Amino acid sequence: MRLFPILTAILVVAGLYFLVFQRDTLETAAGTPVDEVSAQSPQDETAAEPQPGSGVSVVALSSSAREIEMPVLLRGRTEANRRVELRAETTGQVVSAKIAKGNPVDEGDILCQLDAGTREASLAEATARLAEAKARAPEADARVIEAQARLDEATFNLTAATKLSEGGFASDTRVANTRAAVEAARAGFIAAQSGAASSAASIQSAEAAVAAARREIERLDIRAPFPGILETDTADIGTLLQPGAVCTTVVQYDPVRVVGYVSELQVDKLSTGLPANVRLAAGAELSGTVTFVADTADPVTRTFRVEVEIGRPEGAPVIRAGQTAEVVITGNGLMAHLVPQSALTLDDDGELGVRIVTADGLAGFAPVAMVRDSVDGVWITGLPDNTDVIIVGQHYVTDGVAVDVTYQEPGI
Repeated sequence: MRLFPILTAILVVAGLYFLVFQRDTLETAAGTPVDEVSAQSPQDETAAEPQPGSGVSVVALSSSAREIEMPVLLRGRTEANRRVELRAETTGQVVSAKIAKGNPVDEGDILCQLDAGTREASLAEATARLAEAKARAPEADARVIEAQARLDEATFNLTAATKLSEGGFASDTRVANTRAAVEAARAGFIAAQSGAASSAASIQSAEAAVAAARREIERLDIRAPFPGILETDTADIGTLLQPGAVCTTVVQYDPVRVVGYVSELQVDKLSTGLPANVRLAAGAELSGTVTFVADTADPVTRTFRVEVEIGRPEGAPVIRAGQTAEVVITGNGLMAHLVPQSALTLDDDGELGVRIVTADGLAGFAPVAMVRDSVDGVWITGLPDNTDVIIVGQHYVTDGVAVDVTYQEPGI
């Protein structure tokens, strides 16, 4: 008696299951006989395949790579463009008045003048020796000419004596004497040439002595090598300076150099000639140009030295060495894509990337590197120049899944 209700319940549950969950199957079975289904042609099977637009709906952005500037921020300090200690090259007492530090100087200004002593007399003596050596030069040349003439005469006599001896009109003794006269004349000619060469050497030696005496006098005036400012007082009058003693120190602050260091991750973004904006700790803002990027890293910090040259505009405050500066350098351009930050996702291995639409209309994953953040989105690299990036629905698709793409208007 209990078996019948149980069977009835099972049949009712089965009927409800087919009615609710297998309704399409029941309708197909009721409307299309099995023989007709088996008799369908291949063309009908093709027509029954899913049509385009049946994939997962996503929103994509057609992105084209654009060149962006890569600013590099570094902190550094100002340095003088030039700083030179002027030292004496000769011995002498200072005979010029002291110039106080801080005074501007122009190129060629005399900063320390030394007593000439006997240097003027030494120059006069060297000049006289030069004149004497030049006066002896014609005499040496005349001796060469005279020796040449005697050698020609002796050679002619030897030729004549030799011919007479062959004809029996001269003795062998005469031939020997004329040959000896030729050798003597040749020796005299060589000696005259040596005297001429010695005279020329004397002239050169005298000229060198004159040049040395003049150079010694020029060393008495220690001059500014470039326009700048005195960093120290000049040597006072009466001070005895030896070779190597410091007269004063001159520095040049226009233009000023800003020196900083960048890491090895950023050094490839920099090159000479790039524009730079400099902000001093006091608030002054200046512009300059990168003039040096080191090829070798500091062995301790593993950073690279960068130098920026800035000019001081007229009316701007004085820039001193050692001031702290913040430098923003506009680095070399980089091709990148601008996408919404929400478009970034991770793959199964935790690699950062974006979902893209492949040429087959399927979803794919492309690893990217984020290079810069902005108000409009993030700039990424690693994609082809033209790419369809999925910006909505990327979390609901995987590689190889068909997508139904709706494209967003350009601009984020």
